[in-house]
Amino acid sequence: MSQESLVPSNRPKSTSQPKAFKEQKSLTERIEESRKVREKYPDRVPVICEKSAVEKDLPSIDKNKYLVPADLNVSQFVMVVRGRLSVDETTSLFFFVGKDVLLMQTDLMGSIYEKYKDEDGFLYISYSGQNTLGALE
Repeated sequence: MSQESLVPSNRPKSTSQPKAFKEQKSLTERIEESRKVREKYPDRVPVICEKSAVEKDLPSIDKNKYLVPADLNVSQFVMVVRGRLSVDETTSLFFFVGKDVLLMQTDLMGSIYEKYKDEDGFLYISYSGQNTLGALE
């Protein structure tokens, strides 16, 4: 590993929206990828985490594909994402499944996966700096 790869980049993270994972691969390719991952790591959950389409202020995440332990809770996953986004603890982050399911910090990723996984076998989670449901102020 080069010394350069260990040093964090000073370049600002982009706030533009990269192409969504579902737009990058066909349904068949995504099904095959999730099947292989679940077969090899049955105790883990394949997650795609992307910035909400309505989010304007937060940067896009530099890595959107995760393989997380099923017994990991949402608050632990949030810490991972927060670190990848390089945002501090005072920045509010909200995580959603679908368009309207706000994830609770104590929910386990395995339970969320079983309830909300997509037809392709991935769990899609979006993040936003504001509660787009308007329930929390």
